[in-house]
Amino acid sequence: MNRVFGNRATLSNLMVNINKASSRNMSGEWGSGSGKGGGTGGSVRDAGGAFGRMEAAREEEFFRRKQQEELEKLRKALDSQRQELEKQIKEHESEIERLRKIQKEGQ
Repeated sequence: MNRVFGNRATLSNLMVNINKASSRNMSGEWGSGSGKGGGTGGSVRDAGGAFGRMEAAREEEFFRRKQQEELEKLRKALDSQRQELEKQIKEHESEIERLRKIQKEGQ
C-alpha cells in the first residue's frame, strides 16, 4: 500500500511540473523582446527579429519536449498504480472467497 501512496506523491509532483511548463508567459509574438514578468528574455530575444523568433521557437520546442517527457512519466506512473491496485483487488477477492469457504464449513 505504501507504493500506492508513494505514486500519488510522484503524480502530484509531475502534474505541478507540467502546469509550470505550460503556463509560461510571453509578451506578444515569440522573440519580440522582454517578457511580461519585468525581466528580459535574454540578449537574443531582446534584439527581436528573426534570431529572436528562432530562439523563442527553440525554447518553445524544448519546453514541449520536456512536457511530453513529463506526460510519459505520468502515464507510466498511472499504469503502475493501476496494476498495483488490480493486484490488490485480486488478493482481496481471493481472501473473501477463502473466508466464505471457512464460514460455510463452520455452519
